[in-house]
Formats: sequence, structure tokens, C-alpha cells
Amino acid sequence: MLSERQRMILSAIVDDYIRSAEPVGSRSISKRGDVGFSPATIRNEMSDLEELGFLEQPHTSAGRIPSHKGYRYYVDHLLGTGILSNQEVHLLKGVLADRITEIEQMIQQVAIILSNLTNYTSIVLGPEVFSTTLKQVQLVPLGDNRAVALIITNTGHVENKIVTIPDGLSVSEIERTVAILNARLTGVPLLQLKSKLYNEIASEIGKHVSNYEELVKTIDGAISNDDSDQRLFFGGTTNMLNQPEFRDVEKVKMILDLLDQTDPWMKLFANAQDGIQVRIGTENSVEAINNCSLITATYSLQGKTIGTIGILGPTRMEYGKVIGLLDHFSRDLTTILNKWYK
Repeated sequence: MLSERQRMILSAIVDDYIRSAEPVGSRSISKRGDVGFSPATIRNEMSDLEELGFLEQPHTSAGRIPSHKGYRYYVDHLLGTGILSNQEVHLLKGVLADRITEIEQMIQQVAIILSNLTNYTSIVLGPEVFSTTLKQVQLVPLGDNRAVALIITNTGHVENKIVTIPDGLSVSEIERTVAILNARLTGVPLLQLKSKLYNEIASEIGKHVSNYEELVKTIDGAISNDDSDQRLFFGGTTNMLNQPEFRDVEKVKMILDLLDQTDPWMKLFANAQDGIQVRIGTENSVEAINNCSLITATYSLQGKTIGTIGILGPTRMEYGKVIGLLDHFSRDLTTILNKWYK
């Protein structure tokens, strides 16, 4: 799609903009030893790259900055492998060197180390969110349209909640609903219960219960995992304040507000693909981070993905370094966990 010269110039612009956070002009690119074209030639190619949507020109500057499309092309086609320094490798290995009694403690350390190494915000989803599954649902009537919903997991944890049963439901309808839930949800990870309830099970309940919509809402409230935020760990949540792009108070406020929530991150990470995944700008489904990039890496135990590590930063992110760190860390973490639990 792009000529070799355009690829070289786009790569140089992205590299310079990541480093300086200032729009890049043709003269500065021409001074690089690895480009070797005149300012006039570079200007022409920059204009073409802008027309193709790979570059943007801020109104107050003659220079150009990469667009989200430009960053995507850079990541997919131009990015070299990030090389970690000896100090970075030492720090990564140090946090995993000794077995820690609680996995949660180690996950917290992972989040802190990654945020310190990148100066971005790190988000780590602990393994229990994926490995804990539903064992059984029970609904014990209390009278006055109330019941106790018991959610029992494969780890032996029992969650109980008082729920309101919709008017007009017979005992047989409730029993039939509980039977459907246990038949369809046993063994399902807690994180997936809600989507399965609405996408697969609600219609089946509707075949046996007339006023099933209200009952499904009741079940939703019962199976919602209120303590999931204990398994989501953040590091460097205020690092965005140090990025030039976020001098706008409203932009920063939106991001910091989002970092105080759990559900959006659980949903984002629930859809994370195995391996390294890079989402740039508007590729993120959450509007508050449409001016950010989110890079995630999964880690596994016995061949099964059990958690996700993510780095959130500006679109002007050091992609090579972050991808290198996450790749290294996720592989090491997978190796360590498989040694511990073989």
C-alpha cells in the first residue's frame, strides 16, 4: 500500500513524535541519518501520507503527527522487536524470583513494576476471575416474595444474597428455572455468567415462565460478582498526568474516573485475545480511552489462559518497549505458574 520511501518517512515521524511529543517537520526528518531524502521530497511524501490518512496536521503547527491509522500501520508493519535493558530484565525476574504465598500479592507487584518501567498505567487481571467457576445455584424462599440466592463456586466459596421474586411465579416455575441454571451454568467461569444468562439461557427460561424478563433481572443481580474488584490490580494510575497529551483536565478526569471503576476493565479484558493485542485510539470500545492505546498480554496455566496484563498509555506510546515488556513478563509468569502448580 505504501512505497518503501513512505514507509521509511512514516516510521521516522512516529519515532520522533513518540520521543518528543511535538509535531514533526520535514527538516528534522531530513537530518536523520537513516532517511537520506531532501526536505522537499519529504514534504511531498508527508502530504501524500496525510491524504491517505496516516498523518494529521495540527492547526497551530507546520509539522505532522501520526493518526490512529498511522499508528496502526506502524505497529503492524514497521515496528521492530523491543529490546529490554539488563536493568529491566533484572527487575522483571526479581518480582517472580521467590514464591509468594498469595498470588494476589504477586499480581500487585507485577502491576507496580510494569507501571514503574513504562511510566504508563498498568492493569492486571488476577487468575481467579477466569479460573473460578460456578458449581451450583440455589434459591431458598423466605416468604413475602423474597428468597436467598446461594451461589457456590468450585473453590467452595458461597455467596448469598437476598433477592426479590417477581409476583405471580409458582414454586414449580422457580424450581424449573433453578434446574435450567444449574444445567447450563455449572462449570462456567464467573466472568461469563452474565453474558450466558442473557444470550443463551433467558430464552430457554421464557419457554417455562410467563413473566420471565423480571426473573432474569433477579438472577442477574444474584450472580453478579461484587468482589471482583479485589482481583483487578492497577499500578501508576496517575501516570497519565505526566503525559503532555493530557494537559486537558477534562480528558484526564474521564480517564481517572474510569480507573476507579471495575466493570469496564473486566469487560475489556474478558475479550482479550491470547498473546499480545494492541488496541489504538478508537479501537478501544470505551469512549474515555479513545485517545489512548491499550496493549494486553495473556498468561496461562496448564495450557489455559487464566489472566491478562495490560498497559494503558497515550497513543504516542513506546510500542516496541511496552510490547517487549509484556511479552517477556507474560512468558515468564506463565513459566513460573506452571512450575508452582504442576
